[in-house]
Amino acid sequence: MHDLEKIAVYRLEVPLAKPYRLSFGAVEHYDTIVVELVGRDGGAGLGEATVLTGYTDETIDDSWRAAIQFARETAAGGGRSMRGTLPQLGEHYPFTATAFGTALEMLEGSPHLIVPRATAIPLVGLLHATDEDAIHAEFEDLLAAGYRTIKVKVGFDPATDARVIGTVQNVVKGRAAIRIDANQGYSAEQGMAFASALDPRDIELFEQPCAAGDWESHLAVARVAPVPLMLDESIYGVADIEKTAALKAAAYVKVKLMKLGTLDALAQAIDRIRALGMRPVLGNGVACDLGCWMEGCIAAKHIDNAGEMNGFLKARAPLLTTELAFSDGALWLKPDFSPRLDAGNVKRYLIDSVVCEPRQAMTARET
Repeated sequence: MHDLEKIAVYRLEVPLAKPYRLSFGAVEHYDTIVVELVGRDGGAGLGEATVLTGYTDETIDDSWRAAIQFARETAAGGGRSMRGTLPQLGEHYPFTATAFGTALEMLEGSPHLIVPRATAIPLVGLLHATDEDAIHAEFEDLLAAGYRTIKVKVGFDPATDARVIGTVQNVVKGRAAIRIDANQGYSAEQGMAFASALDPRDIELFEQPCAAGDWESHLAVARVAPVPLMLDESIYGVADIEKTAALKAAAYVKVKLMKLGTLDALAQAIDRIRALGMRPVLGNGVACDLGCWMEGCIAAKHIDNAGEMNGFLKARAPLLTTELAFSDGALWLKPDFSPRLDAGNVKRYLIDSVVCEPRQAMTARET
């Protein structure tokens, strides 16, 4: 554990280039917490938590209070207690704990963040259009941009959603794989009605039809679905992965760094998914460039399908001084990439911040 010179936490409201449409509402900005750790040797580590109400039980207000308390308590302990106390924070605030955990891993030089050569991580392209002409135009644009896997959001009205998917299939005609994501939007009856109407042509998977904790409803949909199912919101750790395998609830399991606490835990979860005979999918579509870069580094070594770490493409501006490279439908990782916060953009999006200095544990300076 490095001796810490500074623990800084920033609460940001990061605007999106355009609203991101989900079954539980349109997202117009990211509610993001960034943790910055600075060691006395000059090393630095960064971590991100972007909290999406409706996806996770965490709220940005509660997570921010937890982040401040954890930073203060860690500073009061001289900064050396962080690794031991992170699991306790993660029990109730996994996203928040991930911001601290990954910042610590970066500070300590995690091998997970070392990419030895330039590497392309194919990404999923989002198809938002719902009428035929617009679907044609948007898909052709995605294809020209290099995407070979697309995602369509459903979870609104089963009959309308089924018609949209049918139109998408008629447009795609084998030129891309289709992922369908309901984001917990259906009841069991709605999910069964939608799934039963699906033609499996070009559909890679159908993601999270029902509420995260409603395993019975999900299983009811799985029994009638003619396409493989994937769980996302239901998965917070290895216990959920093992439950999915035991129930034969899904062929695919999606994991996200922000729910697992550390890069080490994410890599281990991916290995466990495969060991249990399922296929892992990785990536957070609601994350800034910092979180997406970290997931990309894991994907480079552990994932063999299109990544969903495309959240950085939705933000109006990056948090890092060097923008992530994107071309030909892929995130391009560079071996010499060194993340640094863009002070101007952080200031522009800043809602609140706290800085604690472990050297002055009992009188931590706050700004």
